[in-house]
Amino acid sequence: MQIAVYPGSFDPITNGHIDIIERTAQIFDRVVVAVAINEEKLPVFTVEERVEIIRDAIRHVPNVEVDQFAGLLVDFMRQQQSNVVVRGLRAISDFEYEFQMAQMNKQLYPQMETLFMMTQPEHGYLSSRIVKEIARFGGQVDQMVPGVVATQLKEKLQTG
Repeated sequence: MQIAVYPGSFDPITNGHIDIIERTAQIFDRVVVAVAINEEKLPVFTVEERVEIIRDAIRHVPNVEVDQFAGLLVDFMRQQQSNVVVRGLRAISDFEYEFQMAQMNKQLYPQMETLFMMTQPEHGYLSSRIVKEIARFGGQVDQMVPGVVATQLKEKLQTG
């Protein structure tokens, strides 16, 4: 069984992320969306909220599951018995950082391969950071994120 891991903070998950998940699920037997616990970032949603939101947003994709992890990605990959990590790329500026991470991960876990997947052109401008900024100023994000995310973002940012 080929298992791919798609890690990220997903705060929040966007339609670009969903696209990568759906396309990855067509290639691999099982996909694990791995929500990273990063104490340095100040997320809008807790890890538990992100896991539940993602589960709701991808429930139509049967071979995808959602989990969370802290620490090194390579340790999580070993736990999942996976040697393939999927990373989405929007622009060449993403590649430099992702290439460096792929090289480091390969050094730590030689069996690990990184699959870079280009986002669809209609999602090339999307990032979680941009979505949060638009939502904070009352802008419409309905076309950028799954419906559950738009609703929860609005509630979260209005109530503080």
